[in-house]
Amino acid sequence: MAYVWWFPSLLDGRAWWPYAGDMGKRRPYRTDVTDEEWALIEPTLSAWREERHFIKTATTPLREIVNAILYQNRTGCQWDLLPHDLPPSSTVYDYYSAWHRDGTDRRIHDLLRRQVRRAAGRNEEPSAMCIDSQSVDTAFTAARQTIGFDGNKRRLGRKRHAAVDTMGLLPEARVTAANLHDLRGGEQLVDAVHERHPTVVKAWADQAYVSLPDYAKDAGIDLEVTTKVAGASGLTPAPQRWKSERTFGWFSRSRRLSQDYEKLPSSAQSQIRRSMIGIMLRRLTGRSPSTRYRTSANTPTPAPA
Repeated sequence: MAYVWWFPSLLDGRAWWPYAGDMGKRRPYRTDVTDEEWALIEPTLSAWREERHFIKTATTPLREIVNAILYQNRTGCQWDLLPHDLPPSSTVYDYYSAWHRDGTDRRIHDLLRRQVRRAAGRNEEPSAMCIDSQSVDTAFTAARQTIGFDGNKRRLGRKRHAAVDTMGLLPEARVTAANLHDLRGGEQLVDAVHERHPTVVKAWADQAYVSLPDYAKDAGIDLEVTTKVAGASGLTPAPQRWKSERTFGWFSRSRRLSQDYEKLPSSAQSQIRRSMIGIMLRRLTGRSPSTRYRTSANTPTPAPA
């Protein structure tokens, strides 16, 4: 059992606590990956560690690193406020940053996305997508030059541009300042889809992208601008395009995405991928998230360990 001792710092006021290095010594969190879920991503992460000779002797289990990252994404806590029975926040953040910089988080995300589609009897790569955006507020931690004011939504912050397939999965996403017009963000998505997902030939978008079809046509994508159903009143799901709104709704399960807490847009994109990784792991293994909508009154409360 390896211990890493931290001592109180007079500079930042943080206390350093021991980490036992064994998840069997603590009670599980609901965000912890199960054995079945861990088996889906363990080969990729173990190979990543093997390729880096300087961390082959690391004593922190990779599974616990993943548990800590998913806990932080789901609960929205600050890095320094991770529970004491998880690995030290500095260690967790080092892995989080490394996986973000070298694209490991994206590789895992895309691996799971293809598996979800294959399990549903679909082709691994989509042929159709919905394009939409979501403006969110930013915290004080956001770099000033990366935020803007969305005059339409009346929000000062950032804008999430998403290309969502018909299953609600997220092949491409971009985060920009909120003052970037939807059309410019849509062009970025079309370019990314054309480069990384050449199988896409059909797309839907709302009226904010009215001039995007001509741009998409050059990429071989037939983009249809949908309108509100004639005669409909109130909230009426638009054909096909409602699937992107459903994905934005899934984001609300991760408190880290309730607004944009990240300093840089690239880190915000990484948090979105981590939220989708948790969703896809549960979908592949049949584990439902614990939410107020799916909690049964007849479910017995487990006895304390």
